[in-house]
Parts: sequence; C-alpha cells; structure tokens
Amino acid sequence: MDIEAVIFDIGNVLVEWRPERAFDALIGETRRRALFADVDLAAMNARVDLGEEIADVVAETAARHPHYHDEILLWHRHWADMLQPEIPQSARLLRALRRRGVPVYALSNFGASTLCLAETAFPVLTEFDRRFISGHMGVIKPDAAIYAAVEQETGHDPRTLFFTDDRPENVAAAAERGWQVHLFDGPEGLQQRLMAERLLQAEDLAE
Repeated sequence: MDIEAVIFDIGNVLVEWRPERAFDALIGETRRRALFADVDLAAMNARVDLGEEIADVVAETAARHPHYHDEILLWHRHWADMLQPEIPQSARLLRALRRRGVPVYALSNFGASTLCLAETAFPVLTEFDRRFISGHMGVIKPDAAIYAAVEQETGHDPRTLFFTDDRPENVAAAAERGWQVHLFDGPEGLQQRLMAERLLQAEDLAE
C-alpha cells in the first residue's frame, strides 16, 4: 500500500543520544565503564521514559548505589550533554517531507520533562505534525500498545505507515503490526529509502 505518513524516532535518528561519550568526558572511560557495568542506568532511564520525573529517579538510584552516588547524579545534571548534536541531514529530510505535504510524526521513548529541554535546544523536535512521546503516554517501545495508540489516534491503516528507528527491536515490533519500516543506520540510508519509496525527489533536498 502507498505510504501515507512517515514516523521518526528521535534519539540517534534526529539527535545523537550518546551517554557513554558524555560520561567519558565527565569521569573518564575507565570509571564510566565500571559505572555502566555495575548500575543498570538503562533501566533507570526507562523509568523517565515512562513518565517519572528525572530528578527523582536519578536521586533514588544514586542513593541505592553510594559507591557511584556522585557519578549517577551527573545523569540529571549533564543530561543535555548526552543528547547532542543534531543530525542535520535527518532534519532536512523531515522538513522536505513536510514541504511535500507528507504527514510526519514522532514516536519516541522520551521523558516528558526532558523533552521540554530537548526541544529548546533542537527546534526541529517541534516541527512534527504530531508527537507520540512515551513519557506522556505511559508506555514505551517496543510494547505493542504504543504502536496501537499511534494507529488509533492518527486513523491510518498500519500498512500505510513508514517508521524509522535505530533500535532493531522497535523496528521489528512495528513490522509485526504491518508498518513499513527502516532500521536507521545513518541519514544517507534513510534518504535513499525515502527516495526509493517516491516520498522525496532529489530536487526536494536541493539547497
């Protein structure tokens, strides 16, 4: 079926999300490797993505791991350092699709309060026709419920949705529902796919 809407993930699709890189700069690679091995920071961050307040979650986690207390608190204090820089070519693709009249949505595991910080730094995150953010919805990818909510609230047949994400499990969950998908491994590959689907043409991306 023809594609009716394009759905972007945010982290590592529109803006780089690199906690390891930020922590290497803050505490050094050796200490960062130990911290990330001993403390489940991904689970901590998932709680934020599910809607909990980042300051509370990070403080609670730090209290449970006194050996890494100060380092864990950096997750909140330096959160903006982990989300950068913007991926300019991805932003160009989003804007080109909108100029073509293609509905463009966001579907992202993202905290509600951290999204407010992110969109201030990266205005492209405000340029979607609609955003589906896990921190507002109380459910995260790859839970089938978050994909079902997009289908229900947009009214699109799942087979007409095109979704790009950098996480294989998120892409696989969308494909199981019949969405057309692209595993993001760089904006060049996404551009080629969008052009192959005839959603964009070369002239749409001319400077």
